[in-house]
Amino acid sequence: MNIYDFDETIYNGDSTRDFYFYCLKKYPKILLDVPRMAWTFFLYILGVVTKTRFKQTMYRFLRRVPDIDAATDDFWNKHENNIKKWYKDRQKEDDVIISASPEFLLSPICARLGIKNLIASKVNKHDGKYTGVNCHGEEKVARLNKAMPDAHCEEFYSDSLSDAPLAEIADTAYIVRRDAVLPWDEYKPSKLKMFFTREFLAFLIVGVINTLSNVIFSTIYSLFIPDTTLAFFPGYITSNVVSYILNSFVTFKEKLSFVKFVKFFISYIPNFIIQTVIVWLFDRFIHGPSIIAYALAAIIGVPVTFVFMKIFTFRKKK
Repeated sequence: MNIYDFDETIYNGDSTRDFYFYCLKKYPKILLDVPRMAWTFFLYILGVVTKTRFKQTMYRFLRRVPDIDAATDDFWNKHENNIKKWYKDRQKEDDVIISASPEFLLSPICARLGIKNLIASKVNKHDGKYTGVNCHGEEKVARLNKAMPDAHCEEFYSDSLSDAPLAEIADTAYIVRRDAVLPWDEYKPSKLKMFFTREFLAFLIVGVINTLSNVIFSTIYSLFIPDTTLAFFPGYITSNVVSYILNSFVTFKEKLSFVKFVKFFISYIPNFIIQTVIVWLFDRFIHGPSIIAYALAAIIGVPVTFVFMKIFTFRKKK
């Protein structure tokens, strides 16, 4: 049998996202749940709550859909043409779809396509509550083994490297990029992808805190050190101690260690050079308030710091 992910694999887009905006257009009261959803997403980025908890909070909008069965049926009337042609050309009777999207949403389209085997997140279609956890990553393999213990996967297709656990049990695996189907081992993800992850979002949040602490500490030191650039040095070091602690626990989920502490400061050397040059140029040629120079320097150094930190300080062993 062949196994397929659904969203961005055989479906052009993200079905959960599309269904959310479909419901939002028909039932604007869903907007009342946005603040709670945004707050839970913030906690998820910080690692305080799980992805399952965040998605369950998002699915609370289902309580505001009066007839969920009619809504899903009408949704697929409008979105069925998003199923990719290449999949229809390869479809077999024993295909298995394994997806993190909710089962109640994918069941109707699978029935239309004649797909008999569907494994997806079990979400109550009336209130959004989960039974179990989000069907993602290693959980997909666990669900497959439970539902079909004797299954043998000949080919596996997905758009995401997070599905590596399924790819490992398949005879042959493929990455899907839009309508292109590429051998799994030959796929080289763009380096820019690291900026579209939970880690980078968490790093940005920590970066905001670090920027504020850098500005505050540098400004305080400038009260005792007349030269703006010289006052920046101790402010930079103090704020980075705070940054190391936050990045260890919040961004990269690592324990504190002296070795990583040293590597952390080494990874900040390019950032330090960039920021020092910016502060010096600002102080010598623009002559504006020192607080603006500190803030500008911190903001520009964020992407450079993240790259060095990820590949050097907190690089995970395979």
